[in-house]
Amino acid sequence: MTTQAEMQIAPSAHAHVERKWWHYFTFCEDHKVIGLQYLVTAFFFYAIGGALATAIRTELATPASDFVSPNTYNSLLTLHGTIMIFLWIIPAGAGLANYLIPLMVGARDMAFPKMNAMAFWMVPPAGLMLVLSFFLESPQAGWTSYPPLSLMTGKVGEGIWIFSLLISGTSSILGAINFLVTILKMRVPTMTIHKMPLFCWSMLATAGLILVGTPVLAGALILLAFDLLAGTSFFNPMGGGDPIVYQHMFWFYSHPAVYIMVLPLFGAISEILPVHARKPIFGYKAIAYSSLVISFLGLIVWAHHMFTSGTPAWLRMFFMITTMIIAVPTGIKVFGWLATIWGGKISYNSAMLFAMGFIAVFVIGGITGVMLAAVPFDIHVHDTYFVVAHLHYVLFGGSVFGIYAAIYHWFPKITGRMVNETLGQIHFVLTFIGMNLTFMPMHELGLMGMNRRIAFYDARFTSLNQLATVGSYILAVSTVPFLINAVWSWMKGAKATDNPWNALTLEWQTSSPPAIENFEVLPVLTTGPYDYGEHQSEEGKLPPGASPALSGSSSGS
Repeated sequence: MTTQAEMQIAPSAHAHVERKWWHYFTFCEDHKVIGLQYLVTAFFFYAIGGALATAIRTELATPASDFVSPNTYNSLLTLHGTIMIFLWIIPAGAGLANYLIPLMVGARDMAFPKMNAMAFWMVPPAGLMLVLSFFLESPQAGWTSYPPLSLMTGKVGEGIWIFSLLISGTSSILGAINFLVTILKMRVPTMTIHKMPLFCWSMLATAGLILVGTPVLAGALILLAFDLLAGTSFFNPMGGGDPIVYQHMFWFYSHPAVYIMVLPLFGAISEILPVHARKPIFGYKAIAYSSLVISFLGLIVWAHHMFTSGTPAWLRMFFMITTMIIAVPTGIKVFGWLATIWGGKISYNSAMLFAMGFIAVFVIGGITGVMLAAVPFDIHVHDTYFVVAHLHYVLFGGSVFGIYAAIYHWFPKITGRMVNETLGQIHFVLTFIGMNLTFMPMHELGLMGMNRRIAFYDARFTSLNQLATVGSYILAVSTVPFLINAVWSWMKGAKATDNPWNALTLEWQTSSPPAIENFEVLPVLTTGPYDYGEHQSEEGKLPPGASPALSGSSSGS
């Protein structure tokens, strides 16, 4: 039997059985297989959602509705929004969590492997049904599908659209249960809660939001389906219903959904920055608990989307204050990240570029979010392109940049090979330029009064829309070097060592890619997850094969 001392100094490049390619097309219970299934499926739907976005921007390149009809435009908008949220960002975050959490806490798998596999296999049929809804009297009410407008559109398409979201939501709930139990109950004995990687903290907060918010959205969608298909009047004012109730139920989930999408990537950024800056994370506990505060506050800000829906003045004040307060824990994270990289030995590789790009664009989205929290300003720009710009700086700038950073960072662990840094840097430059060129002009369009969800517009908005359309084409092209890099590097890239970044968290202390059961023996920790420079050699590296640990950790003390 391997002793603790031998495990800490022995090379970790041990022989092990690897999964075959066909395992990734089966009902496999291995969390690593499921994680990759999530990620690949999410990227497939990301390509579809991106193609729809390009079609939307092509329509908006000219003032007239000459590329698609207004009804088709609304259907494209609905499908784009739902795909990007429910089939791209949320599944991508779930994929990262599935792959990383058991490795990070020293477990051999998730708490409920069969339920974990079942949660993934709900995603492909939900996605196919969602795409099918476009061709069957597709929903045309904008992606929020507000009643009673939705009641006047195609009932078959709307019904399928609703059912696909119910399946997707059920998948999220099953995943959240697994994340919570795995993190809280399956950590190695030496890993106290204040020694967990920050990614695990962010997933705790995310899982809590999913479990509280998703059932409310499910209830709203079920009631809407009854109105559509059975003739009830829960939300239809023609029969005594109240569409404002739907808005409350919808936004009670859909604003926390922003944090369901972003919090996992907050955790990923907290893992990436210390590794590539070679510095301990600044303010471990503050960053950890700020995730829980964001999770709580995210549940009491939903009505700031409804300032123009007849909301009483006193209620407007409450939601304005809570929305502004949520900037505080988010700011704690940003300042902690900046303090972490300040004075560090930064490696400007693809993962770090996307991580720092994440901070830059997300802060812009956060600033405009505080602006929109103010009732007078929100009323002024409500339903304009200023809101579209804010949303995309938070979600594309936040989530997508974070997903790319995470993939570049953990690519060697997942595949056993290194990425091509030249292609990765080209990918970053194109994405950063394309993103800002697409969405920055929308702030001005919104302030000028251009409404969203409309296929045609006044000619005075033409030049800024054309600029945004050019940016969207650059964004579309930016995915090409990434896909080439991912496929080529996986097949032919340089072999990676087990721990190419000399990182301290547990996932890097096993082979790359990991063995089927992750660890030959359960690891014993002797340093903290971010103790760079405190228990290392003069070169800033661990001894070959050394394990991370807890003792003497300042990051979690």
